[in-house]
Amino acid sequence: MTLPPLAGLLLPLVIAVLMFGLGTTLTRGDFGAALRRPRALICGLACQLLVLPVLCLALVVALRLPPELAVGMLLLAASPGGTTASLFSHLARGDVALNITMTAVNTVLSVVTLPVVVNLALAYFLPAEAGSAGLGPAEIVRLVLVILAPVAVGMVVRARDAALARRLEPLIRGLSVAFLALIAVATVLHEGAQLFAQLGRVGAAAILFCLSSLALGYAVPRLCGVEGPRAVAVGMDVGIHNSALAVTIALDPGMLGDPEIAIPAVVYAVITVPCAALAVLLLTRRRQRVPV
Repeated sequence: MTLPPLAGLLLPLVIAVLMFGLGTTLTRGDFGAALRRPRALICGLACQLLVLPVLCLALVVALRLPPELAVGMLLLAASPGGTTASLFSHLARGDVALNITMTAVNTVLSVVTLPVVVNLALAYFLPAEAGSAGLGPAEIVRLVLVILAPVAVGMVVRARDAALARRLEPLIRGLSVAFLALIAVATVLHEGAQLFAQLGRVGAAAILFCLSSLALGYAVPRLCGVEGPRAVAVGMDVGIHNSALAVTIALDPGMLGDPEIAIPAVVYAVITVPCAALAVLLLTRRRQRVPV
């Protein structure tokens, strides 16, 4: 599988636009509110940073995925929550403000935690390539530029002109969707046969990982006494990962530069919507039967 030139040019731009859009939804007060009621945030971070990589490792070992696909799954597990988590949280009547804050906190922390998980995965599954393909200091600087800088710019725009930030939000969402769709179409047209040949090998792992992440992200906060709407928000943020970021890291020649590692994130992006929709349906039905 090789990367279409168009996709290679657009991927960093897509991530920058998505991260800028996230920044325009944030204020410093959002972080303060989460810290004043930290239980839900702590549960979510514990699941995201500690439990999910172990869960994902168990899945890829049990399913005997090839090394590159196994590394791709671990990369996905280490990626922060996706921006669509807030949409599904809204549909399931979750605390959307908490979703946005959790996504932001996870995104900031991922600059440190994601390289650790990926480098450990490379050392375990691809030891011969770990030294040359890992995420070192130069790649971490690149992650900061791709992730944190656009978020910071977006927050500055929000702080200086909230009305402008609100007007930009639908435009940013539209551009992001259009860019991602264009990349997906270009990839399928360029290497469709190879991509679909890998679908069966990694599809089961992606579905199991997505469903178990959604369930874990909701169950752990509930067991810790977090109320329903906030537990829903944590579940969506833990269960819906930023697959576009994972694809970018896998494909970018300045980072991993291995298209095969990107396959799990591409497959995951396809199955996330039906899995999250199922979670919304189950949570909504539960809420109708028993107030949460």
